[in-house]
Amino acid sequence: MVRLAISVEGQTEQIFVDRLLVPYFEKLEIYISSILLGNGGDVAIPRIKKDLNNLASSFDKVTTLYDFYGFRGKSADENKESLEQKIIDCVAPALQEKIIPYIQMYEFEGLLFSSPEKMEAEIGNKGLSNWANDILDDFNQNPEAINNSEQTAPSKRLASKVIYIKTQHGPNIAQAIGLKKLREICTGFNDWITQLEALAI
Repeated sequence: MVRLAISVEGQTEQIFVDRLLVPYFEKLEIYISSILLGNGGDVAIPRIKKDLNNLASSFDKVTTLYDFYGFRGKSADENKESLEQKIIDCVAPALQEKIIPYIQMYEFEGLLFSSPEKMEAEIGNKGLSNWANDILDDFNQNPEAINNSEQTAPSKRLASKVIYIKTQHGPNIAQAIGLKKLREICTGFNDWITQLEALAI
């Protein structure tokens, strides 16, 4: 049995974890607790340092689910790997082996582009799947590459096209897509899930 804490950026990610990851990992005897970082949305090293040091003292392992775009205080040349290293480095040396850092590229909503058809079905706007497929074409069918800028991040694209209720539509679409397909389409996300599965071995 492994007790795993997932420090999440916001309520959308927390609902996603509780609906899709908790039941899947229970079968592997990995018991997940999703824990909101601060008051939600305050993804910065000082807050991460405080929360992860506390969590690492109470759980067998601690991982993170933070968006790249939502990470505050990053430099212009920052990347996924450098931010994940900063997460490890901010934890006390004796606890660092418990930390499995994960930054979602470029944000959670990118995962939803794994199935434009499910996106349209859940939001209910006719033609949304065609729009989403056009975006995927621009990024070589890779949902995790949808970026350009913070102004054109996946959630901003959705909000400009439809009424997107983050905490409702986000988890509902992800659940409709299913963990299996999310892993097939999103390689970065799949690598993280694979790391967590290895805790059961």
